[in-house]
Amino acid sequence: MSEFPSIVPSTVFGKSAPSNRIQVGIIGCGRNAIGHDIPQLARFGEARIIAVCDVDSDRADACSEIIRENYVAAIQENGGLRGDWEIAVYYDYREMLLNKEVDAVVISLPDHQHAVVCVHAVQAGKHVYLQKPATLTIEEGKILRDAVLATGKIVQLGSQQRSLDPWPQFKRAAELVRNGRIGQLQQIEIGLPVDPAGGNRILQPIPGGLNYDAWLGTTPEVPFMEDRVHNRSKGRDTIHNRPGWLRCEQFGGGMITNWGSHHIDIAHWAMDMEYSGPIEIWGKAIFPQTDNKYDGLWDVHGKCRTEALYANGVHMIISSESPNGIRFIGTDGWIWVARGAYNLNQGLPIIGRNGIYPLYASNPSLLSSVIAAHEVQLYESPEQHLNWLECIQTEQQPIAPIEVGHRTCSTCLLHWMSMKLEKKIYWDPSRETFSKPDPEATALLSRPRRKAYDF
Repeated sequence: MSEFPSIVPSTVFGKSAPSNRIQVGIIGCGRNAIGHDIPQLARFGEARIIAVCDVDSDRADACSEIIRENYVAAIQENGGLRGDWEIAVYYDYREMLLNKEVDAVVISLPDHQHAVVCVHAVQAGKHVYLQKPATLTIEEGKILRDAVLATGKIVQLGSQQRSLDPWPQFKRAAELVRNGRIGQLQQIEIGLPVDPAGGNRILQPIPGGLNYDAWLGTTPEVPFMEDRVHNRSKGRDTIHNRPGWLRCEQFGGGMITNWGSHHIDIAHWAMDMEYSGPIEIWGKAIFPQTDNKYDGLWDVHGKCRTEALYANGVHMIISSESPNGIRFIGTDGWIWVARGAYNLNQGLPIIGRNGIYPLYASNPSLLSSVIAAHEVQLYESPEQHLNWLECIQTEQQPIAPIEVGHRTCSTCLLHWMSMKLEKKIYWDPSRETFSKPDPEATALLSRPRRKAYDF
């Protein structure tokens, strides 16, 4: 009787072997987690999601089934893991952090929760994938940065425009700028979308299943309003609902920290300022009036224009009047980059559905310029979550480490301060403090935090 060789799945060996697989917990089961983080992680055999947590029990309970659906989709798409294991459900992230089977966590929470939960996670020995912006204040950013460096855990910011999947054009644009293809960089123009005013101010009972006090976290106690938090949709419906907290200054800065985190990150990457920041910042914005019950609830900035000067002479302009994307302007031309489907080998760019090119230049031929071996070769990441997983396994730093995320967030917050104060502020990025005495600006470096939910 002849013997036939056994066919052994590739997942038995290497980084995807069960013994090397990273066990991941999801903290926050809202729009970003369901629409982005979970589907991406399910693609990769290097990890498996074994736990979920949300202070809204409806969302947490629904999330385990959503995870299984994503693993089924991953099997059909690329032969991923089956996903037939138990998924633990938690309503308090501190309980999840006690689970020694969880090696790493994805923090996909509202902005005001990022710093405290991430500090607790790394102190509990977990690696972290942290959604941007890194923190609510610059003071929190310093605390978070120091905690991560003290523990040595791998923390990746969700600045996915750096990775080749799904937008390879951002790395390409940054490399071309860094290598002088447009001459000496002089100016960067960043366009942001605009948040609407509005929001229902009618008081409502706290829904059953939502631990609203824990949701508020370190921020002040305020009455529950659905448009201040998130609507009660769960499951896949959550993907399509932009939560109200994104438009409340108590929980975040608005578009300057939301989209600004993405675009300023790429701008810093292209100008070799990832570990620094601007030295002068000024600007103005329109803020909704929310003084009485007839005005809306949402109070983040609307239309804005802020500017900054860097020590290398580069002038940055951020404006809601410009299209969503980044324009690098040099002595010999310009390069424009934005989101949209793009293939680096497709030749001339194809205009996107929104009428905007994902990558273009004053001289389109420079987009196919070859970056020589002796020139600046930027960090290459295939996909943001995969890069994080591989760095956990290799103990290398990821493409968007905590210091880079902190510096990007600090710059966003400095622009926000200039909007609020409507005056020029002077920053010393090496000392991370104001270079000229400014009590008003200094007061905005931090916010009071409720002790029950503090670091």
